[in-house]
Amino acid sequence: MKLNPLTAVSPIDGRYYQKTKFMQDYFSEYALFKYRLIVELKYLQFLSTKRIIRKFTKQEKLILAKLVKNFSPKEAVLVKKIEKKTNHDVKAVEYYIKKKLAKSSLRDVLEFVHFCLTSNDVNNTAYALMVRDYIKLFNVVNLKKLLTKLEQLANKYASLPMLARTHGQPASSTTLGKEFNVFASRLRQQFQQLQEFNIKAKLSGATGTYASFKSVIPDLDPIKFSRDFIMALGLEPNLITTQIEPHDNLAELFHLMIRINNILLDLTKDMWIYIMQDYFKLKVIKGEVGSSTMPQKVNPIDFENAEGNLGMGNSFFSHMSLKLPVSRLQRDLSDSTVMRNVGVGFAYNEIAYSSLLKGLNKIEVNHEKIKSELKDRWGLLAEPYQQVFRKYSVKNAYEILKNLSRGKNITRDDLHKLLDKINIPEHEKVKLRELTPETYIGVAEKLAKLK
Repeated sequence: MKLNPLTAVSPIDGRYYQKTKFMQDYFSEYALFKYRLIVELKYLQFLSTKRIIRKFTKQEKLILAKLVKNFSPKEAVLVKKIEKKTNHDVKAVEYYIKKKLAKSSLRDVLEFVHFCLTSNDVNNTAYALMVRDYIKLFNVVNLKKLLTKLEQLANKYASLPMLARTHGQPASSTTLGKEFNVFASRLRQQFQQLQEFNIKAKLSGATGTYASFKSVIPDLDPIKFSRDFIMALGLEPNLITTQIEPHDNLAELFHLMIRINNILLDLTKDMWIYIMQDYFKLKVIKGEVGSSTMPQKVNPIDFENAEGNLGMGNSFFSHMSLKLPVSRLQRDLSDSTVMRNVGVGFAYNEIAYSSLLKGLNKIEVNHEKIKSELKDRWGLLAEPYQQVFRKYSVKNAYEILKNLSRGKNITRDDLHKLLDKINIPEHEKVKLRELTPETYIGVAEKLAKLK
């Protein structure tokens, strides 16, 4: 059976194919072959630049560039055919390159393809480029869209008073905009770290000693050579390794993604509860069905979808961050199969981010419900009343308000009658009498707009 979205085992390539198909250019086996090709050819040119082999002509550089540009899934099939014989995917890429260059003016440098390298020099660098390019071109862009949406909501509803809840119980008032900006602020901090994150790679030979380079080119400073090559690719060099780059850097990245996802998970759950409380209504989309049996329903499916897929992304990132930095002695192969799944976590993220953004664009604030929830919640003012009493050393201020309000639905009159009995300055009494649950929001409006 030919693979298509209906026959795919994974929902990434099945149900969510339209949301993730662009990732094939970064995390498919075809993409891995292409990025290996890029590394090998960049390395070959680097040897020329460093005069380890002869200088390439402008035309020869174009030949190498064309080899990358024309590498397609059809070309990847040719690499796979070679791999069937070699039973080694990196060696297959080497042989593919040699075959392509055999009839060109570069045929005299064929033996310098993969010169002094071990396969992980190519693999770790290829993966580093794959992840770097994806994050810079897409992951950051989609997170930016979410951040922008949260900032817009924060500004729009900066002054809308709302009942807050701590431990699920009514608590001091806030504003809807301020609560949106809590998530925007948290996401902004992690987003900044993601933008500044540098991916590491290594080029140090079979056991990380640069022995091959030193034995062949005694006068070469292999550490500087490695550093210069990795930096030329726009990556950060890891100079002290075993045969493999130890993946601590990737583990840091995956933990960063988990933190980002946890912030968004927190948001999806809060949005679900606000919808349940009728603080938000969901826009009705013509033709959509909310329930197979209850025609009146409009379900928060986008937030539920985001929640589930953020969890799936975290499960992959968690396993990879725990597994990849652990390797027996100078190298074992257990990281190889795990690394092939590096795009899976990001794919679940893409699905989640798309659903979350869709959900945020479908909400409508129920002003009447939010207002009615806060109205007559006079017990919320027990906090400012007792703080003012404390300011003027009223004995047992906390206990006085506790006895008046705890577990009770008190009224404005109850508070004002209490004020008549308390010996504090009249101007303070005036301010407390003017205070309402809607106005006891501190500087929430300012916080909603703060960046």
